[in-house]
Amino acid sequence: MIIKEKLTAEDFEDIKNNKELLAKIKENNISYHKVIEALSYYNELRLLQIELVKLQRHISNENMRVAVIFEGRDAAGKGGNIRRFMEHLNPRSSRLVALNKPTEVEKGQWYFQRYIKELPNPGEIVFFDRSWYNRAVVEPVMGFCTDKQYKDFLVQVPEFEHMMYEDGVVIIKFWLSITKDEQLKRFEGRKENQLKRWKFSPVDKQGQILWDKYTHYKAEMFSKTHTTYSPWMIIKTNDKKVARLESMRHVLSHFYYEGKTEAGTILTPDPNVAMRYFRSNIHQID
Repeated sequence: MIIKEKLTAEDFEDIKNNKELLAKIKENNISYHKVIEALSYYNELRLLQIELVKLQRHISNENMRVAVIFEGRDAAGKGGNIRRFMEHLNPRSSRLVALNKPTEVEKGQWYFQRYIKELPNPGEIVFFDRSWYNRAVVEPVMGFCTDKQYKDFLVQVPEFEHMMYEDGVVIIKFWLSITKDEQLKRFEGRKENQLKRWKFSPVDKQGQILWDKYTHYKAEMFSKTHTTYSPWMIIKTNDKKVARLESMRHVLSHFYYEGKTEAGTILTPDPNVAMRYFRSNIHQID
């Protein structure tokens, strides 16, 4: 049996949909397992994004305030995850927050001050690509804050989040977990890809060198800031696509909204991919 490595341009001329594409692949005896996986992912992504649009309408109608925080080591997939969340949302009531390093003026302010003005307004969902938790891990690892500033942060952050919780702000905190080998692989990929080279920075290089130090501060952060009213959800992200889908499922599982029962896919996350901190600790997630 002859196995073709790929389809030709002529093969695609009469293909109108994914079903016909799969039929053509099978007809030509081409290995199609990866194709099926990709098509399954994009189908699931579309169905979950439809639910996110429904959820956004619910948040807007109910004047809810929702903050979704993405934290994790460099190259864990924070930006890519957020892009899929926001791809089809109405930009009038959704927003990305990815702050640069603080200015000299901001350095003299209360640490949380510049984040307070970025919190969601009524009817809005805000996605944080890193957040106030910079001070819990990145800053102490890289020496960007003093020991006192770090300790003060750990004391203040549970109260800060409790005030938001009592005021009705819904906070969802994700830690995207990646292994050391996978992080290195993604760093190498960034350097080789001209479209992604801008993502690679001197701080990224330190991610591998200071891996154990990051691990220490990450564990301290969880132990001090994982609370009943603002828990940490750990998402295993060595498989980026699975991580995106399960993150969406977790957010959707938090809410009851019109049309949820008519969803075309499962809306509860896989507990082997998305898990609360205390369970991930037992399973020794990075």
